[in-house]
Amino acid sequence: MAPPPPASMPLAQRLMHLAQTLQFGWFVGHLTLILCTIRYGLSYITLNYYSNWAKLSYRTAFVAAAATYGIVVFKAFRARARANARQQGSSIALAGDENVQYLVMALVWLFSRQVPLALLPFTVYSIFHVATYTRANLLPTITPPQQTTPTGASPGARPIIKSSPLGDSIGRFVKEYYDVSMTVVADLEIFLWFRILLSAVTFTKGSWILLLVYTVFFRARYSQSSFVQGAISDSTGRGDAIFANQSLPPIVKQGWQTFKGIVRKAADATDINRYVGGQQPGMKKAQ
Repeated sequence: MAPPPPASMPLAQRLMHLAQTLQFGWFVGHLTLILCTIRYGLSYITLNYYSNWAKLSYRTAFVAAAATYGIVVFKAFRARARANARQQGSSIALAGDENVQYLVMALVWLFSRQVPLALLPFTVYSIFHVATYTRANLLPTITPPQQTTPTGASPGARPIIKSSPLGDSIGRFVKEYYDVSMTVVADLEIFLWFRILLSAVTFTKGSWILLLVYTVFFRARYSQSSFVQGAISDSTGRGDAIFANQSLPPIVKQGWQTFKGIVRKAADATDINRYVGGQQPGMKKAQ
């Protein structure tokens, strides 16, 4: 993330300098996504989720999501090009970049029927990205950190930089709630898979294709995210506890074990690391 403009510049110039960066566009995209999700949430609560405002909010949220992840992917590609780095040739290796995965899914949701739950994982990410950018760039641009020299210090002593109280509060929020929120995102992505599966088994138009696309996406997430792996492990443990009930018929218990075996074999067969030779250095954390 680029540093904020120099404090010696006037405020208007500092803000203009900040607004001219791609990173600011990334920030605006995440902020737009949050605001659109809130607006859509109000329509959803009042059962007006197919009103014009609701449709506009829903689609705009995913336009913003696609823009933000597109900026990250573009910047990564440009950085490699400037460094004359050799491109990772295979499309499978490219698919291993989490930002590419979320860019693709944002476009899929943009052109699919409305699934309100799909907004929530993107929104949680956006909350932390907006908070981090505000703390690292926006606040220092508006109110540059003040430098003070300790009383009685020697002339050559390094000044103490006084941080923003609001920035400190944001930093504590991110540190305290990040891991919990990523676990929530993992759970939401699991619930979303079952939500799409329900639509598929009830033969909702386009749901089988959507289920296939989302399953590929979720399989990649499982390979790369310890939070998703933990959520799957917890869900499996809860399932084992439920199906261990002695009152259940043996055929039901056997069905659970068969289901787990099928999922495990499918996961092993679709492990992307088997085809790209392990974790790729170009893989990035979703931004």
